[in-house]
Amino acid sequence: MAAGQKRNVLVYAQAKKALDQMKYEISKELNIDTSPIQGDYWGNMTARDCGAVGGHMVKRMIEAAERTLSQQAVANVQAGFQAGMASQQQVNQNVTNPNLNLNTLDQHY
Repeated sequence: MAAGQKRNVLVYAQAKKALDQMKYEISKELNIDTSPIQGDYWGNMTARDCGAVGGHMVKRMIEAAERTLSQQAVANVQAGFQAGMASQQQVNQNVTNPNLNLNTLDQHY
């Protein structure tokens, strides 16, 4: 594909800056030399280095998504448990057992 024929469209354009920042942070952590980068062009970097940075980016994004999903699941379980406890308390308050009526206890014995 020739230069200028970019077909990739950003879903969230606001995330570009954060992703670029993540890219540089990861390359720094991996001790990858970023001096060949000219502006925002990583074409002078080796494919191995770019792949390592991209792989670590994906790994971190998956970890973040899993963490978010697990937190949502815990919140849903807690909300369901609390709702269940509240409905159980209502049932316990509304149920009257004629055998346990203390007002008539003296009359039977």
